[in-house]
Order: sequence, then C-alpha cells, then structure tokens
Amino acid sequence: MASEQIERVRNHWQAQAEAREQPSLEEMRLYDDYWAALTGEPADTDYIQETVGGVPGLWAVPKDAPDHAAIIAFHGGGFITGSPYSHRKMYGHIAEASGTRVFIPRYRLAPEHGFPSQLEDAEAVYRELLSRLGSADRLLIAGDSAGGGLALALLVKLRDGGVALPSGAMVLSAWTDMELGGASYETNAAKDPVFRREMVDQLVHMVMGPEPDRRNPYASPLHADLSGLPPVYLQAGGDEGIVDDSIEFARRAQQAGVDATLDVFPEMLHSFQMAAGRAPEADDAVARLGAWAHGRLRNV
Repeated sequence: MASEQIERVRNHWQAQAEAREQPSLEEMRLYDDYWAALTGEPADTDYIQETVGGVPGLWAVPKDAPDHAAIIAFHGGGFITGSPYSHRKMYGHIAEASGTRVFIPRYRLAPEHGFPSQLEDAEAVYRELLSRLGSADRLLIAGDSAGGGLALALLVKLRDGGVALPSGAMVLSAWTDMELGGASYETNAAKDPVFRREMVDQLVHMVMGPEPDRRNPYASPLHADLSGLPPVYLQAGGDEGIVDDSIEFARRAQQAGVDATLDVFPEMLHSFQMAAGRAPEADDAVARLGAWAHGRLRNV
C-alpha cells in the first residue's frame, strides 16, 4: 500500500485533472513553486548558479562532492514548463545519494522555442562539461519525464555525432515516444488522472509543430537505433499513463545489446521521486539512483 506521504503526489495530479478551467501557459509555469513544495529540502546541498555552454542553470553540490565528476540532469515539464528551481531539491537528493554534483540546465522551452532547441541546449551543456572534465567517464546524464526523454535522445545524438558518450544515463518516468503508442495510456487510465493520450498529444504539437515527425529519433528515442549506447537505468511508476514508454525502451535497448535496467514501482504515479525527503517510496527510488550513479563513477 502506498504511503500517506506519497499521496501528496497523487493529490497534486488529481487537482490538475479536476481544475475547472484549463490554465494558461503562464499560469502553468507558476506551478514550479507547487512542485518544489512536494520535495523535502536536502540536508547538505548548496546551490550555485552558472552558465554552461551558453545555457544558464543551477548546480546542486553536496558536501564534500569531488569536482572531477558531474551529473547533468534535465528537468521535466513536458518541454513547456519546469525549471532548475522546480526540480532543484529532487536533484539535490540525487546529488547527495550519489555523492556527485549535479548541473540542472535551464534549457529553452516550447512553444517559444520548438524542437530541436532543447536538444541543442542539452548537447551544448554536455560538450562544455566534457571539455572541462576531460573524460566522458566522469559524466553521467539524467532526466525526468520530458527531461528523461531528452537525456536518452542526447545519447543517440552524441553517438551519431561521434562524441564520446557518458558513463551512463538514469531517467525517471521518461517520455520516450512522441507517437504515443503505449498501451498503458488505456490500461492505467483509471489510475492516472492526467497523463492521457489526448493531453500528451497536445504537448507533442506544442513542441514539434502541427505536422510532427513523431518517429524522429532525436525527439522519440524509443524509435532510434539504440546500439552502442552506454548503460541506462530507468525508473517508472506502475500506475502512470506513460509507464510503457520506459518498459518498451528498456526492452528495445536490451535487444540492441545495451545494459538497460528497469525498476517499475507499484502504485506510483508519474515522477513520484519528487516526494524525496518526505515519502519512503521516493527515498527508496533516490537511494537506488544514487547507488547506480556511484557505481558508474566510483573509479573515475
């Protein structure tokens, strides 16, 4: 049974689903503070603003974290909302669990900046930190929701461009399929109050325009050639509408020879890790992320 604390995440999504009027984009972007309120404050993390590769962002730096390794974490929000500030505490917990500093870029948002602006910003940040650190083995990438799909698309883009790949990627409730083919949109419809196919389809058009190429591998990494990618760790909630995006990506990655690990957490909704520091389920997920990241970076 889900904990009382994790119900705050469900209540958050339920409140959005039951809103009498569809909020404007500007109003949606004000929800950053509400999202942040779901997360407990990490105990030993400092935050530092910096521009990396021309992209502004926020470092989450745990006490005694080394400066020779880093995680780049792309926030969620459907590519239209979210910021380093809405997600700083969640990634602060991941920074503490892994013992590694995390940079959260403020990549450009749609519809003002459509695809591939987000991927361009992600690659610019990666290339700059790769140059600073001197070795891709010292880098991990991460992301949640749309940011999780962005992290996986970045892997494909870097491989295709002959750029050294990071030591791995870890993604939470990743949106990997702009074609919206997952059966979980139907099978979890009674459990997930928000992530319905029609709502996500609106996001696709806001990001990619009126006639989107839904199978573009840099927008839908599910449809990419996944061979040659580094290890990937995926987490998803068992009750979320897009859980199949993670399940199918893990399956295809494994078929392509990628070391892909998937954890599906029963009864959890989309991005439940945002309750880190308050809910035991979120803390368990963050601990697993930290251990996986530490395992990838321990010898650098």
